[in-house]
Amino acid sequence: MSASTNPPGLHHGRLSTLAAAWVIARRDFVAILFSRAFFFFLLGPLFPVLVGILAGSVGQRVQQTADSPEIGLVMPADEAKSMLAARDALAARLGESVPRMVLVRELAPDERSDPRKALEGRAANIAAILSGPIDAPQLTGPRARIEDWRGMVAMVAAQARAGEPAAWPEVRLATTTSSSASERRGRLTTAQGAQTLLFLLTMMLAGMVLSNLVEEKGNKIIEVLAAAIPMEAVFLGKLFAMLGVSLVGIATWGAVVGGVLLAGGSALPELTTPAVGWPMLFVLGVIYFASAYLLLGSVFLAVGSLATTVREVQTLSMPVTMVQLLVFFLASYAMTQPGSVVEIFALIFPFSAPFAMLARAAQDPALLPHLAAILAQGAWVLLLVRLGSGLFRKRVMQSGPARVKTGRRSLFRRKAAAQV
Repeated sequence: MSASTNPPGLHHGRLSTLAAAWVIARRDFVAILFSRAFFFFLLGPLFPVLVGILAGSVGQRVQQTADSPEIGLVMPADEAKSMLAARDALAARLGESVPRMVLVRELAPDERSDPRKALEGRAANIAAILSGPIDAPQLTGPRARIEDWRGMVAMVAAQARAGEPAAWPEVRLATTTSSSASERRGRLTTAQGAQTLLFLLTMMLAGMVLSNLVEEKGNKIIEVLAAAIPMEAVFLGKLFAMLGVSLVGIATWGAVVGGVLLAGGSALPELTTPAVGWPMLFVLGVIYFASAYLLLGSVFLAVGSLATTVREVQTLSMPVTMVQLLVFFLASYAMTQPGSVVEIFALIFPFSAPFAMLARAAQDPALLPHLAAILAQGAWVLLLVRLGSGLFRKRVMQSGPARVKTGRRSLFRRKAAAQV
């Protein structure tokens, strides 16, 4: 049938890169989202959380069981009574920093006792023994413990020797909402928490693109796709499909954790409001997660294109994971050095920029640098996808110039054999 007799509207050309990428992304997203494996993927992070909750409850029970260490008194009854009263008077002013004291043994006026024997084999939570007269008390116990308690014991003994507690002046308090130092420290804590959460989510979710690519390579699906659409479209489609799946997973986990916290009456630790505000920090967090995920996912796709088995994937991806960990440490250190060369490098380097810029959002209210950073991140994603697809086409598909070069060699060999 000639071209003039084709039905109107029939298109014989290949899809554009963006259209083909949308087809691949929609195909992978729907296939993964409605699979049984995605259900177990959502359950995966809940097990570490459950283990953490159980470990925290057990640790809290152990902490409650192990009371604060106490000082045992081995001295005459009247002196022991004075020491206990002085300790209670000071504890009312100084709080729990004053060590607890309990009477272990009352001595007769002329009786002497070895404090080491009183310390040995006791079932009570006695960490040291205080003996001797109030004018010259002796503290017996481990060196580190008694050196920490030396000043407090001397204060208690001085209070006991003075008898009635002296009149302490009343200190008036004038509170402020915050100070510059406390606000800076609080924003630094918020920046560190946001940065750590971004890193954990990126490292946990970016590896999904590897398994998907290796599976389709084993089934020869990649070769079929590469013959029908541009390889850049395959890479872009898979990246954005995995990004969409990751965002669905994060939204599900966030809803579950929020529901558990509301139902259990628990509260997150109070964090200082970031410089750009919580809504803008949340928006920037989503954007920087997407950029960090696409950057790392593009590298993983390039690595996965060179591997044929899961074992090779693990071997090749391990250096990438270690380098990304070093990048996170770089961004964490740069967060504490504002305006330094280290921070400028972390803001420019593409793999550390999402973490450094998110930390900057918690400490600096300026929004214009984020626009430039987001545009730069998009350019790096496109560049890495193009390089990765070219590497895949060159090393795996063996297409393009390599095939032409091989054909010429075989032609020259045939001519030489014919001449012989």
